[in-house]
Amino acid sequence: MSARRLPGWAALGLALLAGLLQAASVAWPGTGQPLWWLQLASLTGLAALAHRADGWRRAAGLAWLFATAWLAGTFWWLFISMHVYGGLAAPLAMAAVLGLSAFLGAYYALAVGVWRALRPGPASAPVLFAALWLTAELLRGTWFTGFPWGASGYAHVDGPLRLLAPWIGAYGIAAVAAGIAAALGVAVGGTRSPRLLGAPAAAALLAGIAAVVPVAGGDAGRPLSVALLQGNIPQDEKFEGRTGVPLALAWYGEQLAASSASLVVAPETAIPLLPQQLPEGYFEAMADHFLQGRQAALVGMPLGSYEEGYTNSVVGLQPRAAVYRFDKHHLVPFGEFIPPLFRWFTDLMNIPLGDFNRGAVGQDSFPWQGQRLAPNVCYEDLFGEELAARFADPAAAPTIFVNVSNIGWFGDSVAIDQHLQISRMRALEFDRPVIRATNTGATAIIDHRADVAKSLPRFTRGVLTGEVQGRTGLTPFAWWASRWGLWPLWLLGLAPVLGALVRGRRRAPT
Repeated sequence: MSARRLPGWAALGLALLAGLLQAASVAWPGTGQPLWWLQLASLTGLAALAHRADGWRRAAGLAWLFATAWLAGTFWWLFISMHVYGGLAAPLAMAAVLGLSAFLGAYYALAVGVWRALRPGPASAPVLFAALWLTAELLRGTWFTGFPWGASGYAHVDGPLRLLAPWIGAYGIAAVAAGIAAALGVAVGGTRSPRLLGAPAAAALLAGIAAVVPVAGGDAGRPLSVALLQGNIPQDEKFEGRTGVPLALAWYGEQLAASSASLVVAPETAIPLLPQQLPEGYFEAMADHFLQGRQAALVGMPLGSYEEGYTNSVVGLQPRAAVYRFDKHHLVPFGEFIPPLFRWFTDLMNIPLGDFNRGAVGQDSFPWQGQRLAPNVCYEDLFGEELAARFADPAAAPTIFVNVSNIGWFGDSVAIDQHLQISRMRALEFDRPVIRATNTGATAIIDHRADVAKSLPRFTRGVLTGEVQGRTGLTPFAWWASRWGLWPLWLLGLAPVLGALVRGRRRAPT
């Protein structure tokens, strides 16, 4: 049934349902698997509704409802961090999640509203929809520090469009998927034209070319044996001096000393105290074990002082070498820095974090046994364009990504699976393996093809051991993103829109 014949309440209900299905497509609840076909189907529904909507305002309203439902259904688990662990009243926590979703959803409402207002023909409708959708995704991912969690491209980490990841990245995949959805949606919405087949055919052609054209790369040295630690320290005790802190110091200290792997990795803030706050001799004993031994370690812990400021960092230790340090660059709003005018909001929560200093973009890798290990902390691997800065010099480019995280803030929720899919997308974009050491999950070894080779059960205390093979070479995405960031995608998104606006003005009566 076309959207024009639908009652108003039915169109709103379908937009809401389509948005929730879009959220589920990134990581299906219960299994955590991405469903690429569901993402296409849900976005096709939005395109069909918008195409037959009565005016651009109606189309924008449907898109805003779709996007708000999609985003709230994607990161609803922020409620857990704010209410359960932060102590914020439940109504305020719910309002904060809905408010954030509604604000970010406005980008997509604007994009779909403009698309409907321009009323492109069958041939140009998919291209223009893809360009506008891409622009909305870029806005969400970059403005106000950016929060592209659950972006539509991540649903395709296991689908046929995954072949495009080394070429155009997650944002580019989202644009191609949007073009396909628009072509299908316009057809479903009542327009019958063979020219609508152009978008799916072009996507199939691109995927076919990507499948047969090899991405330059090869193995780097010999496989590296790793031990990834998962402490499963309860989040509500993690920073408590009588419970979580002694438990973390004892367990991680024991595992770091006992492991026989070449590289041992402990997650974000595995050591929850500053070095000067640790029991006497603790840090020195941990450091000496690796500085004078035959193994290396990457350990998450805070660094700094009141005078210098604090950083969320990773410390690297290896024999007869200076202590390595990586400082997190992309900080979490409200958790690691307080946005202007929002001090009152963070004061309502009981979270033992505040304003941190930022590390630089493109920090040096940690060299060990022929590999160059590139740490990133928590959701930093959500920003592929920032990781790409490390590939500007191919001779110093990472061979392995190392993510250390603590998703314990969000409980036993789909956030764990969503973050795993994010890491898998980075593996595809850069043709690099990703090893993940987390507090509660998902601790995993991901190969350069984005396959999860090994993982630990969530919410268990244990050590994941295995081997990881580093990689060399630059993917096309790594090459252009390391030089120009996201600017090529911005141009691809804005150029068709500007062209359509110019053509519209020329056709307008004088």
